[in-house]
Amino acid sequence: MVQPATLRHVEPQPRRTASGRTGAVPADVALWLLDSGGPQVDIAIPVYNEEADLEASVTRLHAYLSTELPFSFRITVADNASTDGTWAIARRLERELPGVTAVHLDQKGRGRALRHVWTRSDAAVLAYMDVDLSTDLAAVLPLVAPLLSGHSDMAIGTRLARGSRVVRGAKREVISRCYNFLLHATLSAKFSDAQCGFKAIRADRARALLPLVQDTGWFFDTELLFFAERAGMRIHEVPVDWVDDPDSRVDLASTAVDDLRGIARLVRGLLTGSLPLATLLESGSAEQAVQARPGLIAQLARFSAVGVVSTVAYVALFIVLRTGLPALGANALALLLTAVANTAVNRRVTFGVRSRTARLRHQLQGIVVFAVGLALTSGALAVLHDVAPHASRALEVGVLVTAGIVATALRFVAFRSWVFRGASPRPPSPSRPDLPSSMPRSSP
Repeated sequence: MVQPATLRHVEPQPRRTASGRTGAVPADVALWLLDSGGPQVDIAIPVYNEEADLEASVTRLHAYLSTELPFSFRITVADNASTDGTWAIARRLERELPGVTAVHLDQKGRGRALRHVWTRSDAAVLAYMDVDLSTDLAAVLPLVAPLLSGHSDMAIGTRLARGSRVVRGAKREVISRCYNFLLHATLSAKFSDAQCGFKAIRADRARALLPLVQDTGWFFDTELLFFAERAGMRIHEVPVDWVDDPDSRVDLASTAVDDLRGIARLVRGLLTGSLPLATLLESGSAEQAVQARPGLIAQLARFSAVGVVSTVAYVALFIVLRTGLPALGANALALLLTAVANTAVNRRVTFGVRSRTARLRHQLQGIVVFAVGLALTSGALAVLHDVAPHASRALEVGVLVTAGIVATALRFVAFRSWVFRGASPRPPSPSRPDLPSSMPRSSP
């Protein structure tokens, strides 16, 4: 086994930008970060059999950081058991470029590599990016600056936000959007892009979260984001310019399967209460953040209770209205009335949103969700009448209840991932997340 190389310290130095001016460290950078004893930023690049691109990418990144980043840095190349010449190139780059370190692991796995490097790093901020440098390097400073100033705990590049410029094929675009939608629907995630290989985290926050993360592969950073959000940590999002690498080595099929397994594991942990979320409640701010947003189990219970009442009211209204209206008209009116009430009650009871802010928008979005339910139930009625033109009222009600169950499940997903996504349960607290006692607070 090749022993990991000793991590070197790169002394902070004034850096000259491309315009010729010296880039001084911003005045609002926390002093404890400046005096952390290591580089301010450690950027890990996990690689596996990347002998064709490694040298050019690291050389380009090193040149950019040396001239444009006003912080001391280290680039750590983490070789994941490569079988080609990647490790030899990494060792040569370590000898030739100041501030470049090479680390070798005998096992594959991006998450395994990041955990290995980050737990041993003495830097104040830990980051990583893909070796293909698909993300424009101009986003590096916006990524790490909020962490070094103490404003945020974690930062991610996002290709799905306004201001992002993305060049990639339709297949990857659809997969990315579907994956993030699934995270929002199942885990109530608020971050917009979990898969972008461009993230950073404060070292003290990483030390608290890494013991909770189980995945050693591609799901690693999604799981890290999940726990960071559950802890009430501030996650800063940076819109990026991103160009797809046509020679990407990622196996989309196996990665998708592993990601689905990771999501299922977290959902199962939420349902059974086996996730170690209690360890995240060390500060009052984290506890308030978790308590302010009902968990999945509580939301399901409350939504189900509201749904039972709504279904009873819907069926009763349909029976009453059916005496003077045709079936489709009675169904539409009954569903509309109960949908408005259902949205209002779920807004307050299920998702804990009590402020008046965006109440009208939530109702309008609820109407859109209602339209989906109307299409399902009306379609079911139409099929019933086509098959059995003289169906009894009891059969009509049975078909509507069955279609309504499907519509209810879709409504819950839509409420979590779209209507009430990001809604504040309470007015935002003016206080900032608590910092460990050894870290001075920045002035407001």
